[in-house]
Amino acid sequence: MTQTSPSATRDVFNQSPPFEDVNLFALDRPLVDAVAVNGGGDAASELTEFGRHWGSAAMSERGRLANENTPKLKTFDARGFRRDQVEFHPAYHELMAHSAHAGIHNSTWTAAGEAAGGASEVVRGARLFIVAQVESGHLCPITMTRAAVGALGVDPTLRAKVMPVLGTRSYDPSFAPWWTKRGMTMGMGMTEKQGGTDVRANITRAERDGDAYRVTGHKWFMSAPMCDAFLVLAQAEGGLTCFFMPRFAPDGSVNGINFQRLKDKLGNRSNASSEVEFNNAYALRLGEEGRGVRTIIEMVSLTRQDCALSSAGLMRSGLAHAINHTRHRSVFQKHLADQPLMKSVLADMALHVEASTALVMRLCRAFDRAPVDKTEAAYMRLLTPVIKYWICKSAPGFLYEAMECLGGNGYIEEGVLARHYRESPVNAIWEGSGNVMCLDVLRALSREADGTEVVLKHLIEQTRDLPGAADAIAGIVKTLRQPDAERTARIAVEKLAQVAAAAALHEVRPKSAHLFAATRLKEEHGALYGSADLSEADARGLLERALPSSK
Repeated sequence: MTQTSPSATRDVFNQSPPFEDVNLFALDRPLVDAVAVNGGGDAASELTEFGRHWGSAAMSERGRLANENTPKLKTFDARGFRRDQVEFHPAYHELMAHSAHAGIHNSTWTAAGEAAGGASEVVRGARLFIVAQVESGHLCPITMTRAAVGALGVDPTLRAKVMPVLGTRSYDPSFAPWWTKRGMTMGMGMTEKQGGTDVRANITRAERDGDAYRVTGHKWFMSAPMCDAFLVLAQAEGGLTCFFMPRFAPDGSVNGINFQRLKDKLGNRSNASSEVEFNNAYALRLGEEGRGVRTIIEMVSLTRQDCALSSAGLMRSGLAHAINHTRHRSVFQKHLADQPLMKSVLADMALHVEASTALVMRLCRAFDRAPVDKTEAAYMRLLTPVIKYWICKSAPGFLYEAMECLGGNGYIEEGVLARHYRESPVNAIWEGSGNVMCLDVLRALSREADGTEVVLKHLIEQTRDLPGAADAIAGIVKTLRQPDAERTARIAVEKLAQVAAAAALHEVRPKSAHLFAATRLKEEHGALYGSADLSEADARGLLERALPSSK
């Protein structure tokens, strides 16, 4: 009888290598092509270097450490003075510094961004898409900082004071007045216990104090509480108003921003989210009294764009890890990736990610060109909520499927997919839930009918040769124009997103667009991945584009 030695049972074999020390840009052919088609081709070299850096094992380890060592609230110092500080693991600060150095928080607002060949949004969007694959939590203050600059535009004087600090690529985590720092971040506080999405139900009050205001009240969610300043909504004498509220008052004292506790969240664990009370907090009015929603609306649009980019990046990461694992894991004398059922699942997932990637890059192009092109402005207005709805709500189910491709290895916390899965729901909830996105689309249809008509004509032209597209668009228009359109809006918005994805993908790779339209528009796609009838050649081509087998 042959005996197995104890050491033999400890041998590790038939396991996939970690997906790290890879180039997250160069290996992603759908992203490379989408960036080029949408105007960012000149940045290919710098994005290649960026993808190599963020694909390193060192960056992956920083993501792990930042999520395993969650933020801690320190309400008082050792002598009993109120400080309201949040402590983060050094890995979190390192991630923030790397993202800030790349300008993800401000590049579209600076001279360097404006000089990026008219594609600053596309290039920045590609960077955020890549970073989300490594660690998404720290992107909350990064994206809010970027978006806040849009709202600051209503007050040129205040913006001029802030931009010398906000416009740098330095990350300064010190707890000090913003005007003394090398760089700064900004957050926002809008929702309250009783209102949630309905910010007009806010009860936080703002009273005049000379040229400033004093704010008293609360916010049920205020993310990234260690930001240097926040945009806050409060009720002034003239109605709901937007305010610039710094962590420190002009005299250098800590402002009356008192954190009650940090939220215990499902995901997004590297990032702190808080409940807060304002105790006579110093603030400056931003925009006119009573026009707070209008002032902050551009910020919301920009953060919704980033929600879609982040979710698309998470799905891309899930796909890459699934392909990497199945190409190295053998089952029944074959690599998993070569088993017909698994190949069908992976190819269908790859098609979804390729379409999602093309769509978010196309949206970034609209943000780039909206200031000078009415059609692009209409595209941005109508399709931002559409794209956020579909991509963000697709991500949790997609990442579950990616986890399953790894079996038990996908379910354990040592792997990144469990974290991605827990992270993914927040983007569908943050900055407006699915129903809010659908209502926003209906508002655009009723208030901006001419612009909507232009966008639909554009989509018809872009998808003219794609199977099922014409019927899909006709069905969308019919559904959204019914008297009770709100009841069935989700159906139409999802289908509109798929049409827009097919149109965006047609610009990047017509063959993939045809496959996407055939399996999503002409035929009703199954609820689960692997239900699309793709040929062996098509499946092989999609997977090779998603992740070259020679990597």
